[in-house]
Formats: sequence, structure tokens, C-alpha cells
Amino acid sequence: MSSSDSPSSTKDVALIVGGGPGISASCARLFAESGMRVAVAARSPDKPVLRALEDSHGVRRYGCDASRPEEVDLLFRNVVSDLGTPRLVVHNIDGRVPGILRKGIADADPALAFETFQNAAFSAFLVGQSAARLMRDNPLDANGVRGTIIFTNASAALKGFAMSAAFAMTCHAKTGLAQSMARELMPEGIHVANVPIDAAIGFTQEDGTRAHRRAGTTVDDNMADPAHIAEVYLQLHRQHRSTWAFEVVLRPWVEKW
Repeated sequence: MSSSDSPSSTKDVALIVGGGPGISASCARLFAESGMRVAVAARSPDKPVLRALEDSHGVRRYGCDASRPEEVDLLFRNVVSDLGTPRLVVHNIDGRVPGILRKGIADADPALAFETFQNAAFSAFLVGQSAARLMRDNPLDANGVRGTIIFTNASAALKGFAMSAAFAMTCHAKTGLAQSMARELMPEGIHVANVPIDAAIGFTQEDGTRAHRRAGTTVDDNMADPAHIAEVYLQLHRQHRSTWAFEVVLRPWVEKW
């Protein structure tokens, strides 16, 4: 580690929990380009997209199963040691397991429903808890803020769809978690935001098109662009405390809702 990479650097530290080619990768790029020191945590930190971010933007990669308390605790301790205490933490984990998709309430496997809840809502609790513990000790910045915690959520946070009980339960739990944290932490200078993405997210493919694995190729901006989602997250981090947004719902201009 060079002297410019020491934890005493004055640059803000951002931690993104959940690593993939969509929102997480876009956030990592934008945050790094905005002058932040960026860490990304994933169960599989050797994904090509994360290696590319390390090479192109100096992003630090960490392995972490965010549904396990001991791994989340170790993650935050390592990030603080390597980069410094985060002032921006993004929890970006969908959490669904394949066997739970499109299952009616009578047919949903309870074990898979519980795994989905652990992957998404419980991991959000663990990440939010660790972030809050650290951010409370952050000195106030020039705007009187100690940090920002952002939870990516989904359409199911707003409406429980048929054949999706486990995921609806999980997304509603994340919303309740974020609401409770916001009421507790915002008066202490920690901004908490819940961001339901009410859309398919089309991320850039190798051929330059934007696409979603189930919804197809983006046409005329009919899917959410993760690069612009990242811009909203950065705006949330930079919002003045007199007008903090708690819930920001993002959807394309043609989305039916």
C-alpha cells in the first residue's frame, strides 16, 4: 500500500455490498471517478467485472457472504483497516434463489423462502448495523453529515405480486428496516435512503447494447440504466440535510405502474 493509499487519506470511502455488472459496477465506477476510495464486496470477488474495476478504477475487492454476521463484521474491519471508515455504504443484494421464482404460496419451498430472506433482508440488517456503528463515530463534514446508507430495493417493496410471496415479504422487510433506521439515524447526521427500482435493469453487454437476462434487449430506454441509477445514489449522498430524501422510486418513462 502506497502512502497515497493509506487509511488516513481525506477522500471519502464508499463500500458497495453486492457485486455484479449492473448497479454495483456502475456505482463503483462513478464513485471512483468522483474521487472516492471504493470497496466492493461479493460472495465471488473474482468475477471478471470486479477484476476489471480493480484494474481500471482502483476498486478494492473483498469476499463476503453478507448473510453471515461474522463475515460482515470482518468485511467492515478490513475496509476500515485498508481504506478508512466508510461515509457511503450501498447494500445492493437482490437475494432471490432460482427455486423460489414464480412460486405460488402453496408451492413455495419454506427453506428457499427463508434463504431469500437471509440473502436480502437479513444481509441488509447486518450491513446497515455495521455501517451505523462506524458512521456514528465519523466526524461531521462541512454539511453536518456523518454518512449515507442506501438500500437498493425492488418493485415488490411497493406491491406484492402474485406468485412472489417470499420476495414480497423480503422487500417489505427491507423497507421497514430502512424506515426504522432513517428515523433513528437521520437526527444523528446519517442519511438513510430506500431506493425501489420499479423496472428491469438493462446493463451494458459486451456488444455495447443494454439488456436484461429475462426482459431482453433495451429499446428506447424502456429499462432502467444502472449508470443513471448510480448518479441518483451519488446525488443522495450529496443531498443537503435540510432536504434529505428517504424513498426514491426509479422507473423508466414507459413503465406501467
